[in-house]
Amino acid sequence: MFFSLMNIWTILLVLSLGISSFIGKTMYDAGEFKNIHSHFNGRCTSVYGLNGPEDITILDNGIALISADDRWKTLEGIPVQGKIFSYDLNDPLPQLVNMTQDIEFEFHPHGISTYQNKNGEIRLFAVNHTSNGNTIEAFVFQDDRLIHLETISDPLLISPNDLVMLDEDRFYVTNDHGTRTSFGKMSEEYLQLSLANILFYDGENFHIAMEGLSYPNGINKSLSGDTIYVSESIGKTISICSRDSENNTLILEKEIYLDSGLDNIELDKKGNLWIGSHPKALAFLRHAKDPEELSPSQVIRLSIKGNGDHIHKEIYMNMGDELSGSSVASVYNNMLLIGAVFEDHFLLCHLGE
Repeated sequence: MFFSLMNIWTILLVLSLGISSFIGKTMYDAGEFKNIHSHFNGRCTSVYGLNGPEDITILDNGIALISADDRWKTLEGIPVQGKIFSYDLNDPLPQLVNMTQDIEFEFHPHGISTYQNKNGEIRLFAVNHTSNGNTIEAFVFQDDRLIHLETISDPLLISPNDLVMLDEDRFYVTNDHGTRTSFGKMSEEYLQLSLANILFYDGENFHIAMEGLSYPNGINKSLSGDTIYVSESIGKTISICSRDSENNTLILEKEIYLDSGLDNIELDKKGNLWIGSHPKALAFLRHAKDPEELSPSQVIRLSIKGNGDHIHKEIYMNMGDELSGSSVASVYNNMLLIGAVFEDHFLLCHLGE
């Protein structure tokens, strides 16, 4: 009996130590113990009039396109129609303009991407999360409006997050999870499982372009178009990939570890990557459940050199009182726009460097 009790206590002790170790590692990996120091060499103004400005991309003419959806309302079970706004950065007094006020289907936009053809026509594709599943919505920019062209759907769109257009019809899209259920997604996140993938759409069908990723989030292409950049939020890395010219699968060339929950990727005119990021992942999860909980916001600029070297710099860091849960950073001239997953505003910043 004595030895049986000892064995039981030993097993319980080992289990307790294992669970404690797992919790501690999870908290450490999520950045819970990081020291955050707010800084920015510039000045920022909050722009209100929208909810959940999760993704922002800026056209060559200085018009910012902003994907916005009230995700707190969705989590409460009372979703409201999402929108894509334009915001002209060349206007001395820019105003938010709803570009999708005419659409009549359920619309909750997430990641967006644009492509401009030789005739100057601009197309925008958006990830859309509806009560009936996930789709990609195709639009054409016309007369200060986004005119809907088609809805693209497929069972492979398990959990689409962001996309990057290669031309008028083809694009890559990230599935940030490889499982559909809430339990499965939670398991992927807390156990740091690499089950997610990237899809390629050839204009007619989807194909798996890359597998074995840990929460692939943002995706974009180099200025030349021959390199694809992918942010892995749980992996905390930027994956640099080349494209197979025959089947458009992605080949990993290099991983750059940036020790933060990386989100969307935008490029400036020099080809530098600007990344909105979540330095404390668990703080972001608390913020998602409660608007009063602050989540630090971070912007990282990553410069890829021709010889394969890279330089990264933290451009912006805030405890979350100015903006919580930053998800994107997009640059035009000396202006920096920082968006967020849940907030009721974004930041219009002027760079001081």
